[in-house]
Amino acid sequence: MRLLCLPYSGGSAMFYARWRRVLPSWIDVRPVEWPGRGARMDEPLSTDPRELVAQLAGELGAQLDGPYALFGHSLGAVIAFELAHGLLDRGVPAPAILFASGAEAPAVRDGSKWRHPLSDEALMRELRNLQGTPDEALSNAELMRSALPVLRADFLMCGAYAYRPRRPLPCPVHVFGGADDETGREALEAWRQETSGSFTLDILPGHHFFIHTEQAELIDRIGWALARQSGRSIGLHRSEDHERVLRPATH
Repeated sequence: MRLLCLPYSGGSAMFYARWRRVLPSWIDVRPVEWPGRGARMDEPLSTDPRELVAQLAGELGAQLDGPYALFGHSLGAVIAFELAHGLLDRGVPAPAILFASGAEAPAVRDGSKWRHPLSDEALMRELRNLQGTPDEALSNAELMRSALPVLRADFLMCGAYAYRPRRPLPCPVHVFGGADDETGREALEAWRQETSGSFTLDILPGHHFFIHTEQAELIDRIGWALARQSGRSIGLHRSEDHERVLRPATH
């Protein structure tokens, strides 16, 4: 089972590489890097979500010769949703599960405040509000010089996103939200309309970046969901100091 993981705004997909040490060996974690960051730093940043999805679908479509799942956090969840449709349009089978984390359902998104480029100061305020960037990183001028253009492009992509109603995805949709995130339960529940399969909503403690603060719990629930979907038993790669019993997800 390939687990294709898409980054959040301003981030690199290589964040997910650490998941390989925790998830069972039958789950092949594949970070999906976007142009302009990480190993694709030399490519131009994208601000058009439809162009990005078309590019990713073209790159990934020929590689998906077996079962796969999609995971995305924040903007990555919306791109994962569009990528699922883009792959279906190319004749690729549906993902086993679409995991959407920390994002309103596409049909209820309002990206109007992101339609124009933000200044460095405004971007820094957003980073502080989201509570996902350590203070030492925010105070590192060199780091911010490289990070802010990526974040600015991703926010423009949020502003350029336009929802298109289509036939619901023929796969389960599993949504994660943070209990203290600005994204409310109703906006998370609205993902239900995007699937003709089962729908699961898990609320975890934390703000928008519960993907960091509740990482172990999040990974556990992803592992359980994929195991149930695949009819497999679950196993662990955790070191002794991180071992704990996996628990089924609560709906």
